[in-house]
Amino acid sequence: MKKKNEVRDRSFDFAVRIINLYKYLCSEKKEYVLSKQVLRSGTAIGAMIREAECGESKADFIHKMGVALKEANETGYWLELLNKTEFLTEEQYKSVIGDIDVLIGLLVKIIKKMKGIE
Repeated sequence: MKKKNEVRDRSFDFAVRIINLYKYLCSEKKEYVLSKQVLRSGTAIGAMIREAECGESKADFIHKMGVALKEANETGYWLELLNKTEFLTEEQYKSVIGDIDVLIGLLVKIIKKMKGIE
């Protein structure tokens, strides 16, 4: 059985949530541009975390986790735009942005720990 990994598990669950959000935005809101952006960045977070797990070195691990952090930050930007342009209600936005804030916090903590600056 694979050891529990909070950032890995949360990023996967978040990716599933983002895919469902993308489907909702396309089918219900007929929004295809911003939704594609949030789909790409929102699913890239977990992909980069998975890549980091097999990093070739500590520096490679840190770099890939840094890219995951950048993708998380970008996802927050797209979500904010979707909210401000009324494709997401305030309630929907607050629910999903809370998840991205948790992921960003975990990624920052991991990167700082690996860099020895925690």
